[in-house]
Amino acid sequence: MRLSAYFLPTLKENPAEAQIVSHRLMLRAGMIRQTAAGIYTWLPLGWRVLRKVEQIVREEQDRAGAQELLMPTIQAAELWKESGRYDDYGKEMLRITDRHDREMLFGPTNEEMITSIFRDNVKRYRDLPKILYHIQWKFRDEVRPRFGVMRGREFLMKDAYSFDLDKAAARRSYNRMFISYMKTFARMGLKAIPMRADTGPIGGDLSHEFHILAETGESAVFVHKDFIETDWRNRDVDYDGDLQPMVDELTGTYAVTEEKHDPAVAAALGDNLVSARGIEVGHIFNFGTKYSKAMNAVVAGPNGENVTVEMGSYGIGVSRLVGALIEAYHDDAGIIWPEAVAPFKVGLINLKKGDPRCDAACETLYRAFGSDVLYDNRDDRAGVKFADMDLIGLPWQVIVGPKGIAGGKVELKSRQTGDRQELSLEAVLERFGV
Repeated sequence: MRLSAYFLPTLKENPAEAQIVSHRLMLRAGMIRQTAAGIYTWLPLGWRVLRKVEQIVREEQDRAGAQELLMPTIQAAELWKESGRYDDYGKEMLRITDRHDREMLFGPTNEEMITSIFRDNVKRYRDLPKILYHIQWKFRDEVRPRFGVMRGREFLMKDAYSFDLDKAAARRSYNRMFISYMKTFARMGLKAIPMRADTGPIGGDLSHEFHILAETGESAVFVHKDFIETDWRNRDVDYDGDLQPMVDELTGTYAVTEEKHDPAVAAALGDNLVSARGIEVGHIFNFGTKYSKAMNAVVAGPNGENVTVEMGSYGIGVSRLVGALIEAYHDDAGIIWPEAVAPFKVGLINLKKGDPRCDAACETLYRAFGSDVLYDNRDDRAGVKFADMDLIGLPWQVIVGPKGIAGGKVELKSRQTGDRQELSLEAVLERFGV
């Protein structure tokens, strides 16, 4: 994409309404614009990142055996009345009445709807287990939406739901999602830390939150340093095998939020305890028969008896993850995207548009890189181009200037480290495998 044609409305100054780093940088980098309180339009650069994050989530859910569907944003209130949550949920639920005076709502979550779909279509125990998921927009009417996409009213969420015959099988599904979450965040370059959590209004007796560490995190967390040193990126996982030992390993190390922190344990751990800030990026629940019993989701068991299925739900805030990634990866100049989620891998900078050698070299590189390059071909000062590229945070910058290209060289800069090296055009293309 040529920057001269790209819709990228960057800002030089920090917006007054943005209180945290990710909100400031998403506005300045032209990723989002607010349309109402807690509601944002995702502009082209932000949309590319959001789709990258969404695809990683999707691939890891599929790998764990979950099956994707798509449920609507608008739900019938009668389903929530069946479960007993319609009146209990509170003012965060946006309630709607259609022209026929039917009570509807903009879904904040989908336990009721997926339970209804399951009970109407699955009748035999032989059809279990099932894990179904979708990636869909949700709405929760926060009293004070703030922090940009980190706590908006409308947000993109991956929510999965498991259905099993008994508690042992339900725990196996829970473990699948637990490990899937660890793999998902690791692929994005995030160190996710699972912490036992309260189940809240969703219910159940088994729950974990997944936090990433960031200096600007919203929560105080306490973690054994051994966990921080664990590398999950290349860990092999057999989803058909017994995952309990792996889950036990990951939950056996001290890792808690401030609410569950035990000062006595902290004193015993001494220098092995790391105090940090965390951002919640995922939450999983096993809630037994809370919804299946209320909504009569049963299957015929091995002896013909009706069995109320065991259920769990598993959420990842996809749009929230974009903000969390920026909180974890930024510096004073702007965003530093991990390659797996970067909107473009390479930023190509022409330092002297109109110079025949610079223009020709840039065109050669631009065609070779294909869709994964953002080419700054604007007739603007070099300082402006460098500042914008650092702001939007593409992993690599290829800088073409008249002095270097006269000697057959261009400059390659790593956004993460700031390291620069001079290479020939051929060496640059070989470096990126194009």
